[in-house]
Amino acid sequence: MAYKSLFIDLDDTLWDIHQNGKECLEEIYNDYGYEKYYPTFDAYYSVYMPNNHRLWALYRNGMIKKEELIVERFLVPMRVFGINDPVYAKELSNDFLERTTLKTRLIEGAVDLLEYLKPKYRMHILSNGFREVQYKKIENSGLRPYFDKIILSEDAGINKPHADMFTHALKSTNSRRDQVVMIGDSWEADIVGAYRSRIAQIWFNPGGEAMAREFEPTHTVRRLEEIKAIL
Repeated sequence: MAYKSLFIDLDDTLWDIHQNGKECLEEIYNDYGYEKYYPTFDAYYSVYMPNNHRLWALYRNGMIKKEELIVERFLVPMRVFGINDPVYAKELSNDFLERTTLKTRLIEGAVDLLEYLKPKYRMHILSNGFREVQYKKIENSGLRPYFDKIILSEDAGINKPHADMFTHALKSTNSRRDQVVMIGDSWEADIVGAYRSRIAQIWFNPGGEAMAREFEPTHTVRRLEEIKAIL
């Protein structure tokens, strides 16, 4: 059966969350005077980022709520200095998230790939990102015209990799399970989630990450341009 629809992840598949987010965090570090706590931005980042990854994993799996994620990721690096104010952390998070909406760096080859795919497929964003920033990021980065629907986990009430998120996306887009491909960089959220939902997958794995896997994805690529040879 030929593919007709594509579910495509946003962050670190199309929109460069690593570089865009890092730029915003460095602005936060400088604007909030964090040099009095951490001697360099890299020192702060080395504490913030592993904790951020941990919290997102918990959030994906429904073990914490969004509010805990956005507060804890900014409080953890500061608690050692006696700063443990959730209101302060929420305000900081709001500032950080608003800054991210103004960043437009995309993954190399993203626009070229979308130009190639647009005439061939119905394309939909499928993201766990927060509602208040994802729409703005998509618009400001010039990505909106390529997509028919933007499907966010907050709107669905469930996160990738849960099967209900993929079922919601299928229903929302009037797509058949055997005519869809999920394209994403997250092994757990995108690839495992699609696999368990019986949806084909293209794993965007730019770092050549090796891991113990329960299955082989339908396709694996290291550069977005390689997807042209598949679709």
